[in-house]
Amino acid sequence: MKLFFDARYTRTDYHDGISRYSAELGNALAKLTPVTFLICDDGQKKWFPDDASFIKIHPGTSIKEPFTALILNKYAPDVVYSPMQTIGTLGRRYTSVLTPQDMIYYRHPSAPKFLPLLVRAGWWLYHQAYWPQRLILKGGDIITTVSNTSAEDLRRARMTDKPIHVVYNAPQQFTKHPAKHAKTIKNIIYMGSFMEYKNVETLVKGMEWLPGRTLHLLSRIRPERKAELETLIPEGAAVMFHNGVTDDEYEKLLANNALLATASYDEGYGIPVAEAMAMGVPVVISDTPVFHEVGADGALYFNPSSAEDFASAVKELDATEFRKALVQKAYRHVGTFSWEKSAKVLLKAIRRQ
Repeated sequence: MKLFFDARYTRTDYHDGISRYSAELGNALAKLTPVTFLICDDGQKKWFPDDASFIKIHPGTSIKEPFTALILNKYAPDVVYSPMQTIGTLGRRYTSVLTPQDMIYYRHPSAPKFLPLLVRAGWWLYHQAYWPQRLILKGGDIITTVSNTSAEDLRRARMTDKPIHVVYNAPQQFTKHPAKHAKTIKNIIYMGSFMEYKNVETLVKGMEWLPGRTLHLLSRIRPERKAELETLIPEGAAVMFHNGVTDDEYEKLLANNALLATASYDEGYGIPVAEAMAMGVPVVISDTPVFHEVGADGALYFNPSSAEDFASAVKELDATEFRKALVQKAYRHVGTFSWEKSAKVLLKAIRRQ
């Protein structure tokens, strides 16, 4: 089987959600079957095996994207998997696997501001109705997504009449720096973007009730967005903007008497939550369906609209025995997710087609 894996959404600096999903799933799949990776930048090769095969084509945001299948046909693949649903399928002569990650942008249609203006305008228009995505998904033979919550959202919206296979996200395994905790947790870690639906505002405002602790915002951030959040920092509160960290730096921060927090209103899965749980780091997260799927009984949940509720949840973890029990529950539950399992689910779906 000649299997192509669309790796064009891997970043060349630091992973974001779709980038890590692409890299981890691609590597796990390559251990099970030969894979050729589609890239748009030579810098993306570093995330994949040294002996991997690559084909370089246009970026996913190119005007050529609707015609990608016509470009790929000449390489005669049997299957093309994409971690997104937007790869062009017009005129394809192969089995297509498409992945709508979630329904977030129908509820929050503003596009990431780093995208070109015309792309952002198209993004917004695209998410004003369901029919464009329904039409795009008709171009796929196999439909996958990253959680049961997302799968149910897609079914409820009647995005496709095909079976939806859940190819879960999974945590990377941090092993260099064991997590250590004092009686009172002093560091609160947020890993994720700063888009509006991520609701970082609640975390920042909540620091009013958490003196003596520091909120660490790890991801890259635009100066304008940073300025917006800085105006919300309560007097005397400690909020640190890291503007991007390596995986090793991320692990060190999690290991240093920390908890992971997110007030996001919407997620397809929530990789940072699973990563912290797998490392033995407690998590304080939004009371949303997908986080209950990922965190189960191993997380503390709060109302994402209430900064004070967030702060109260953080303080609950000062009870040492309660915190230890919560971490053990989390560790057991997160063990049900792995990239190897996800790669096997994907490969099984492909072979059944």
